[in-house]
Amino acid sequence: MARTRQTSAAPAPGAGTVFALRAIGVVLAARWAFSMSQMGYLSSLRAMTSSPWACLNLVLIFLLIVLPGAKARMDRPLHPLPQWLRQALRFIALLTFGFAVFSVGAFVWTAGWRRFLHALAETNGWMAVGPALYAVVMWICRPRALWRTNIAARRFAIGRYAISLDPVTRTAMVWAESRKLGQYDARELSVKWPTPPDTRAASSPTILTPSTQPAAPLVQGNGIARRGWFTRRPKVELLWDSPAAAGHNRTTVFRAPLATEGDRSAARALDSTLHQV
Repeated sequence: MARTRQTSAAPAPGAGTVFALRAIGVVLAARWAFSMSQMGYLSSLRAMTSSPWACLNLVLIFLLIVLPGAKARMDRPLHPLPQWLRQALRFIALLTFGFAVFSVGAFVWTAGWRRFLHALAETNGWMAVGPALYAVVMWICRPRALWRTNIAARRFAIGRYAISLDPVTRTAMVWAESRKLGQYDARELSVKWPTPPDTRAASSPTILTPSTQPAAPLVQGNGIARRGWFTRRPKVELLWDSPAAAGHNRTTVFRAPLATEGDRSAARALDSTLHQV
């Protein structure tokens, strides 16, 4: 008897992101259709032709529903969208979010809180839901690495950068979001940790002595610097030192801030793995 082919019911990584963005586009389109039915379709079309913000919203709704080039793939679990589409959605959502917040703020300033609450109830909370949806689109399309850190699979994510190590060929592939930065010899890569201020002041200005350990005393576990709220976050660098590449000796592949504890753990794991290669 021929065996029936069993398909996995688990969705591909990134399918949830595509579904969420498309659902937001459908909700925005339904709200626009409802508003046009109340105002009249002909008058609404005339008003939209003279409003650049309305055209910008239509472009955003079209991109959210169609999502050209979006595809959930196993090798890119956190980036099912093309880079141009992600940046376009983030930029347009930022503009529409700013205009929506400005419009709501101007209405509250001129009409007062009582009329704002009355209008909020009449629109079924859409005056607050609309800007929130734009903010969700910006959050979904935020700069992220290509995958999450998986030390067993030798995949690391620091900020928006992703590194994949191949122990067989001893090569490393570096990605900035979904854009490939290059392929390097893992033996020529090294991690440069941020130098503490006291060590930096004590060292000679002409000789650089990078620390081999992360600057843990400067940053708390929640990612907030101890010396103040406005202290810059420490940044870790991935250096490429190739004796065979003329003019490329000691090149910085990327520089990423250690914003979270996950970034610091991934940087430590990457450093120890590079020493073992």
